[in-house]
Amino acid sequence: MDLQITGKVTQILPEQSGESRNGPWRKQEFIIETEGKYPKQICVVQWGDNIDQFGITEGETISAHIDLQSREHNGRWYTDVKAWRVERPQGQDQGQQAGGSAPPSSSAEPWPSEAPMDDGSADDLPF
Repeated sequence: MDLQITGKVTQILPEQSGESRNGPWRKQEFIIETEGKYPKQICVVQWGDNIDQFGITEGETISAHIDLQSREHNGRWYTDVKAWRVERPQGQDQGQQAGGSAPPSSSAEPWPSEAPMDDGSADDLPF
């Protein structure tokens, strides 16, 4: 199943990092606003090297291929929307190469369990 969200990046949140039993980790969330009659704002997370590889900037329109992942912590459920590939529409300035060729799409393997939430001890929840 390939889930995809297309819209404008309205905000990029500060990068977070830490250490888990699996080693160091980095994540950065961004807000994408969908198009249409009833636009939605969705918080999407990118992990590790994808932060640098995707090179997302505020104001650009992207298509993010996503995975949904939910986890339970103390009887409550939390869901992450994780981007594993980002594409930019043709004609968008960022990443476009000379000669009018389409910008390369950024891709990475779907998420291994690099998330620090695996054991529930490093999820940085305040409760």
